[in-house]
Amino acid sequence: MRLNYEYKPVNKLLSLFTFVIIFLLLPGCDSDNKQKSPADEKSKDKNTTENIPNPDSVYSIIMVGDMMLGTNYPSEASLPPDDGKFILSDPAEILQSADVTIGNLEGTLLNKGGTPKVCANPDNCVAFRMPEHYAGYMKDAGFDIMNLANNHSGDMGDIGRKSTQETLKRYGILYGGHISAPTSVFVKDGIRFGFTGFAPNNGTLSINDHKKAAKIVAELKKECDIVIVAFHGGAEGSGAVHVPKKREFYLGEDRGNCYEFARDMIDAGADIVFGHGPHVPRGIELYKNKIIAYSLGNFCTYGKFGLSGNLGLAPVFKVYIDKNGNFKQGRIFPYKQVRRGFPVFDESYEAVELMKRVTENDFPETGLIIESDGKIVKK
Repeated sequence: MRLNYEYKPVNKLLSLFTFVIIFLLLPGCDSDNKQKSPADEKSKDKNTTENIPNPDSVYSIIMVGDMMLGTNYPSEASLPPDDGKFILSDPAEILQSADVTIGNLEGTLLNKGGTPKVCANPDNCVAFRMPEHYAGYMKDAGFDIMNLANNHSGDMGDIGRKSTQETLKRYGILYGGHISAPTSVFVKDGIRFGFTGFAPNNGTLSINDHKKAAKIVAELKKECDIVIVAFHGGAEGSGAVHVPKKREFYLGEDRGNCYEFARDMIDAGADIVFGHGPHVPRGIELYKNKIIAYSLGNFCTYGKFGLSGNLGLAPVFKVYIDKNGNFKQGRIFPYKQVRRGFPVFDESYEAVELMKRVTENDFPETGLIIESDGKIVKK
């Protein structure tokens, strides 16, 4: 509203008094409007403080999608500025807020050398080789585990696979998903956790052999209280946000039936199943009181990934489970990638809105509600 004032010398005192009263009232009105703004209400939710019923009886797990912090192959032109030291700075506080934090390492950790992969279609072929000390950035940001089952874990051949495993071990990060390193087991607060990962690629545990995958999960469950399964599968691209509930293909490669796979793994004993691979977020589902996230998209993929539109969304998915692995509640923290691949908090909440929409569309009967601030509760 625009206010017009007419100056009259004979009413100087009255005009001044009126102006002061209006001046004092305006900030109060503006403050009230700000308090009622949904966008401003959402922006307060960047902090990690949450109202968790019986916090001593639940465990928190954070999961994110693809991570490729920059590659020195074929040259250092695709490494981030400042040697990548600050690429994970913005989400670090949230990543550190969980009991266990997991990412998908899309590529290898190797300073030099290796045998770059040869692709059937060179036009769609890239190879990722991250400097080994980048594992320290992941550890400092809060990551405890890396999934190695994906289509880039063999980018530098067996030399790259071996270096990746040795480097993660050196920095205190667990891993799983390679045929040569299928699972990890660890104890946290008296609870024994197990982790494994699957993909449709050479050198990884196969997402397409459900029977063998179920056996791996069942054996892991025998020695663990809680089993977490990651998978890299499904079609790719901005149009791949929906779960088709059938076998998916990309560039002629069989990327598996993610819907059947996730449910089969829970039937075999998994307590959490989460996916990545489509490069966009997908919906979530509650199955037998266990949580499934079908894709968490790209999280931190510097320099070599298309990040326009929904390809740049980078949700941080946090869930709370009890000691039996049953879902209690969760939260989607909305991040996006900027400056070629830096994840930053997104006050527009696009990742939340997309995951809410596709969840309601793809799994209308699931027992979950995603609220506008990203909180996930049971119906």
